[in-house]
Amino acid sequence: MGAFWRLIPLVILFGVIGAMAYVGYQMYLYANDLKDKGLKNMEKKNVTFTKDGMKVGVKEVRDEDYADKTQNVLVNVWNNASFPAYKSPVMGWMQDDKSAGKKLTKEQKAS
Repeated sequence: MGAFWRLIPLVILFGVIGAMAYVGYQMYLYANDLKDKGLKNMEKKNVTFTKDGMKVGVKEVRDEDYADKTQNVLVNVWNNASFPAYKSPVMGWMQDDKSAGKKLTKEQKAS
């Protein structure tokens, strides 16, 4: 019976070490799973990790789409622009006052 009591601390030690090993293994599995999910998420955004480092892919944009977006931006800028100092003698373009469309006098043309 004395030998049995001497083995109890050894059994407890193996139990604690086993529990710690189980927790460590679960943390290892979770970390690898998290890494795989992160890689998949980054691959959706055209980013890949290699031995040499990280490579970023560029989405393919057709020339026509690029030209359309560029032209759209330029048209929007032109339409939203105002020229406060500009007074056109032709039909009163870009004038906010009520004299738009009227003929300009010599004094107005000079200013």
